[in-house]
Amino acid sequence: MKIKLKAMYRKFTLLTVSVVVIVLYNCTTNTIDEGDVEDLPPIQEVVTYEDDVQAIIVTNCVNCHSGPNANAGLQLTSYVNVRAAAEQGNLVNRINNAANPMPPSGQLPPETRQIIDQWVADGYLQN
Repeated sequence: MKIKLKAMYRKFTLLTVSVVVIVLYNCTTNTIDEGDVEDLPPIQEVVTYEDDVQAIIVTNCVNCHSGPNANAGLQLTSYVNVRAAAEQGNLVNRINNAANPMPPSGQLPPETRQIIDQWVADGYLQN
């Protein structure tokens, strides 16, 4: 009986430590790296969703963020949905997060991220 309790205690301790490590890792790696975007010359023209942002989202995000099983429950299939994600900060934070980037295949190029950042700064213009 004593051996079973020790084994259970070890498993519980290992599980607890694992959960704490995972939580702490996720908290510390959610940093934004915008240095390379800030080094680019400013975009001179107005950026709009239909002319500039929509193609980026369709190419890089919609595959995982659409339909009934959209990742993280985040739909990025319309202007309204993309604007909401940008207004909440989720979109901009994740595309600029070098440690945990979206898309998962790798961080978007600085020029592409700059377009989305400028769209936000310009006021989420649709067209």
